[in-house]
Amino acid sequence: MDQNTKWVLNIRVVLLLLLSHVTSALEVPLDPKVLEGLPQPPTITLQSPKDYIFDPRENIVIHCEAKGKPSPSFSWARNGTHFDVEKDSKVLMKPGSGTLVIDISGEKAEAYEGTYQCTAHNDHGTAVSNNFVIRQSRSPLWPKEHNEAITVQMGVPLVLMCRPPAGLPPPVIFWMDNNFQRLPLDKRVSQALNGDLYFSNVLPEDTRRDYICYARFPHTQTIQQKQPISVTVLDNSPERERRPGFMMPLGPTSTKMVLKGETLVLECIAEGLPTPEVQWQKDGAELPVSRMSFRNFNKMLKISDVNEADAGNYHCTATNILGAAHHTIKVTVKAAPFWVSAPRNLILAPNETGVLTCLVGGDPKPKITWFVNGFHIENAPEDHSRKVEGDTVILNNVQSGSSAVYQCNASNEFGYLMANAFVSVLAEPPRVLTPPNQVYQVITNNPALLPCATFGSPIPAITWFKDSQTSIKNGDTYVIHENGTLEIHVAQPLNSGKYTCIATNNLGIKENHIYLEVKESTRILKQPEYKVVQRGMSALFECKVKHDPSLVPNIMWLKDNGELPDHERFEVGTDSLTIKDVTDGDEGTYTCIVNTTLDKDSASAMLTVVEKPDQPTDLELTDQTERSVRLTWIPGDNHNSPTQKFLIQYEDLLHQPGVWINLTEVDGTSTTAQLNLSPYVYYSFRVLALNEVGYSLPSQPSSQYRTNPAAPDENPSDVQGAGTEPNNLVISWTALTGFQSNGPGLVYKVQWRQKGVEEHWSSRTVANASQLVVTGTPTFVPYEIKVQAFNDYGNGPESEVVVGYSGEDLPETAPESVQVLVHNSTLAEIHWEPVSDSTVRGRLQGYKVYYRHNRTLQDAEEKDQQEQVLMFSGNRSEGRLPGLQPYSLYSLFIRVLNNKGEGPPSPIKTFETPEGVPGPPSFLDVIDRGLDSLTLKWGAPMDNNGRLAGYTLKYQPVNNTIELGPVQVMNLQANETSFTLENLNSSVLYKLYLSAKTIKGSGPTITEEAFTAMDSVHTQPPVETGKGPTEPPHPTSPITQSARPPFHKVLPVRPAFGTVNTSVSEDGAVISWEYFGHHKNVYVEYIVDNSKEDWKKELVNGSHSHLIRGLKPATSYRVRVVARDPVDPAVHSTDEVLVSVPAVPSRQVDIATQGWFIGLMCAIALLILVLLIVCFIKRNKGGKYPVKEKEDAHQDPEIQPMKEDDGTFGEYSDTEDHKPLKGSRTPSNGTVRRDESDDSLVDYGEGGDGQFNEDGSFIGQYSGKKEKDTHEGNESSEAPSPVNAMNSFV
Repeated sequence: MDQNTKWVLNIRVVLLLLLSHVTSALEVPLDPKVLEGLPQPPTITLQSPKDYIFDPRENIVIHCEAKGKPSPSFSWARNGTHFDVEKDSKVLMKPGSGTLVIDISGEKAEAYEGTYQCTAHNDHGTAVSNNFVIRQSRSPLWPKEHNEAITVQMGVPLVLMCRPPAGLPPPVIFWMDNNFQRLPLDKRVSQALNGDLYFSNVLPEDTRRDYICYARFPHTQTIQQKQPISVTVLDNSPERERRPGFMMPLGPTSTKMVLKGETLVLECIAEGLPTPEVQWQKDGAELPVSRMSFRNFNKMLKISDVNEADAGNYHCTATNILGAAHHTIKVTVKAAPFWVSAPRNLILAPNETGVLTCLVGGDPKPKITWFVNGFHIENAPEDHSRKVEGDTVILNNVQSGSSAVYQCNASNEFGYLMANAFVSVLAEPPRVLTPPNQVYQVITNNPALLPCATFGSPIPAITWFKDSQTSIKNGDTYVIHENGTLEIHVAQPLNSGKYTCIATNNLGIKENHIYLEVKESTRILKQPEYKVVQRGMSALFECKVKHDPSLVPNIMWLKDNGELPDHERFEVGTDSLTIKDVTDGDEGTYTCIVNTTLDKDSASAMLTVVEKPDQPTDLELTDQTERSVRLTWIPGDNHNSPTQKFLIQYEDLLHQPGVWINLTEVDGTSTTAQLNLSPYVYYSFRVLALNEVGYSLPSQPSSQYRTNPAAPDENPSDVQGAGTEPNNLVISWTALTGFQSNGPGLVYKVQWRQKGVEEHWSSRTVANASQLVVTGTPTFVPYEIKVQAFNDYGNGPESEVVVGYSGEDLPETAPESVQVLVHNSTLAEIHWEPVSDSTVRGRLQGYKVYYRHNRTLQDAEEKDQQEQVLMFSGNRSEGRLPGLQPYSLYSLFIRVLNNKGEGPPSPIKTFETPEGVPGPPSFLDVIDRGLDSLTLKWGAPMDNNGRLAGYTLKYQPVNNTIELGPVQVMNLQANETSFTLENLNSSVLYKLYLSAKTIKGSGPTITEEAFTAMDSVHTQPPVETGKGPTEPPHPTSPITQSARPPFHKVLPVRPAFGTVNTSVSEDGAVISWEYFGHHKNVYVEYIVDNSKEDWKKELVNGSHSHLIRGLKPATSYRVRVVARDPVDPAVHSTDEVLVSVPAVPSRQVDIATQGWFIGLMCAIALLILVLLIVCFIKRNKGGKYPVKEKEDAHQDPEIQPMKEDDGTFGEYSDTEDHKPLKGSRTPSNGTVRRDESDDSLVDYGEGGDGQFNEDGSFIGQYSGKKEKDTHEGNESSEAPSPVNAMNSFV
């Protein structure tokens, strides 16, 4: 097909598609329920192939099936004329069908050969089938012939002709011998497509008398045989080698035509000596690898499914060592007619327009012919609504009763195509073919397709709604296809819901409901991972899955894409696979597959089983010399873990039998090693392999390899010379091992001489020893020493000279000119004259200074003090003595030191240290506490370090917020050990500092804390469990305190507990104590005696007594008081005291706990409350509180009501009856004089917010902003009686 034809065809396709879209004809629905009630022209549903070759031994069956409404009737034509089936008794038409069954038994089958065509007809049109060419299969006999025997010389080409008889269909050809064995084919001997047998060159082994060509006819399953051909190959005058030439096809070029879609087969068979090779190429293009194959030893090229691009020039080239031959095959591609777009059935409503198109391709271009109900369209009844334009039929403004079947026939020289398409004119209201209330499920982020298959004439219009409210339009989220299907490109959970599809045309409306559920995708969150497991261990593959809760996942494991082995070692868990006791056969890929009804996920991981390597084998010794040998081995299986290295060991059967020693290591890729050896060793070698798992077992030992003795290669090591006595020299060394000896008769030649004095060496030979003692030497002089190894085969290398010393003696002299320079009261510097080297008589180690503290300068007598020693290493002439005691007398002497010991002492030298600061006083106690005084007592310092000049006493107050007041300083005489501080504040904690001093200054300070005695006015009353401390009675006049100076933050101070007292009452146990600390958190803790329970604790901050309630009668308790501070990790506690609670003799009924009493009290309280509310309403009818008038009359500034802004009372309006009284303040003295106004609020206090008792009664007062003095601290107002509380409302 040329390019112009293609371009025109493409344009036609586009135009026809556009026209078809405009006319929008209705396609025939496939649902049989819909078709059941509709009239329909005939449609061919089944027909036989166009070319029908039948076996004469069987009946002829020609298929022709059709459908329509009403059911069609069938008729046949044979060879272009009507075939009356009923008149031929051998022909049967199946009931309800057009299929013919022809019984040819006993008849000549040739009589029924011909061209048949089937016609199906009903009231709405006629459909026709293809033309069926019916032919009988034939397998004729081979014509008789006489084959001459063939004689050829070796090396010439040869062709054996087959020429089988023509059959229908053509036979299959193959060559065999008399024994029905196929003749072997190769690149020298091959069979061509036409069945001939080709020899590129013959050989003597080709001589045989039974070359037989066989033809097998597939329809009749018969085989025909050609007469045998005899071939004799002579070798008396063999053919010489020659260039290739083609036996077929002949000449330089040939042609080949193939139809599109068929298989192209090209063949090139060449001769030559030696046998040539054949290669294929195509001009200007690569061969299509995916559709191409080579057959017959590259002599045949097959290309399947041919298209236009396969046309062109193909070159086959035959090559041998003498040259090449070329042949070109020009391939053209033609095409029988093929469908581009076959005409489709149309259902049109009256007055609609439809288009039938018959788009066909082919080369040459097919001819299009239209038929109507089996008649050529030109001969059909005239229809003005019909217009034919080549391959298109346009039907305008169709009317009822104009239904028909149209046939399109397209043909060229290579074949034809024919198609039926009916046009049915219907008027039908809409029908929805999709089942109602279907639930469609889809996975999130996947497309969702909601079908709405409809039928109606005219074509119904489709609209969609979501949740019966929202109209759906084409857009980014939704696409409505022409067939009514609603597509959601990426479905999300919010797309779930009810969807309604509505089909409408001018004859009616129909709707259908569909439900969409968007599910969460199934994912493997934790995938199985690659495992490397040692054999015998366990392997665990995890497969943790996340899925939609409404979907049930099914987890399946595969091994190498097959089922898991059926073995108890494989345990499948909920989200894992465990393989126990892993074996080598368990290696492979394990896949976890998770399936739901909507989706699936999978993940794979490999299992590699590893093990220690197998031991190396086949150890062999080669390249043997005196000092080396090459060891080779064969590695064992590494079991999937690469060998990292090989370890080579040896056994010395002569010196250390049974002991294997590491010799060397080589890389894991090596299988040989050059080993360096020592003389006089009986070697045996073995090899171990190492991988990541570990070492293999050792290989079997190699054969023994003995090295010959030789002189020693080395001398003893670690040669030393050092005397043990003043007159000897001990020479020592590390002896050689048997392995190092290199031969028998090992001895050592020891040589020595005094360095710088003697010229000649003294020597001695020793055996089986590692030291030699030389006597009669001078004291501590240097000697040169050598030790050389000898054996029966010679001496070792010349030994190195080592310098050693003879023995040492004690030093002879002491240091002289000892001087002491005192730097300060604790440090002195010593100087001396070093001794001469000759008098040291050994290796100088240093000088030892011995010093003693004799006494202080205040003491008249010396004390027995322990002597102290300082060592100064090396050749020193000075040193320092630190840590001396001030104002003291010391003595010292010095000795010189060597390795033997110490020399004589130097003359004793004495020196004095000056005064220093004293130590701290030995103690500081508070022996008496008054309201405004503290009496102190202290002890003198343990170390005065000089003449004591006096004491410095400092003190300052500490308040409860851990702040310090100003420091007061007092200087005291040295002979004073007690003092009384006066004019102090009562109930105040003071911090005290005391230090001693000399003329050098003050020494370290000791501290103490103490409270002054408590004033009774500030004494705290007892605190009951669970309640805060109550306020003491208010004094009749305000308490005035002097102003205090500002305080400064200090660290927490240590608490001090005094005496703890206990008593028992009916209410519980009363605990009282003295407390002088400042801690914020103080608790009373108690526990049943001999109990293992935890301590119970009650907070008692700010109190010195506490009542413990709820104790069990006849029970003993241990009680203690504990102080804790958030910034101090230490816990301070009193001693535990034992409290015994007596038994209760008789149980009395507490009336307050009886139900009838509680109910009576509640009724009385409710009655009183109602009366009070009535009174309150009556007193407020005037709009202002009556107390205002009386207060105006008194004009007392202390009790004037105050406003919140300016300090005056405001008016109480009716609108604030139910609000707290604002702006109320307490008089400066904390009381209200009731005799001045009966209507004023009573019992105002400086307390906290209003509170209620456990029974709900009011115990607080209305109060304004609190203005407390510092001394009022944690004090609280006394709770008023219930009567007073009621009075506060009226």
